[in-house]
Amino acid sequence: MADKSHLPDKINMKRVHASYHGRVQGVGFRYTVEHIAVRLNLTGWVKNRRDGSVEITAEGEEGQLKLFLEQVEDAFTSYIRNKEVEWSEATGEFSDFGIAY
Repeated sequence: MADKSHLPDKINMKRVHASYHGRVQGVGFRYTVEHIAVRLNLTGWVKNRRDGSVEITAEGEEGQLKLFLEQVEDAFTSYIRNKEVEWSEATGEFSDFGIAY
């Protein structure tokens, strides 16, 4: 039997969809989010929305996603006025993390 200890634990794989409102465009938000996500081995995307908010969909290990959200919010605490966060099961549809347009 092959050793699968290097593979992510599929049981703990989750998806988070978050929207951040406030002064979150024009302050490096997307680039910082991308940097944090790549460093934490997450997949998904971040994009600006027409209403001035920023939207994120990310998948990965649940603990890494929680750390991701914490680091994003710590980096932009003075810019975020409101947030919406929804959790669901991961779909595995992403191969990397990037900025969507």
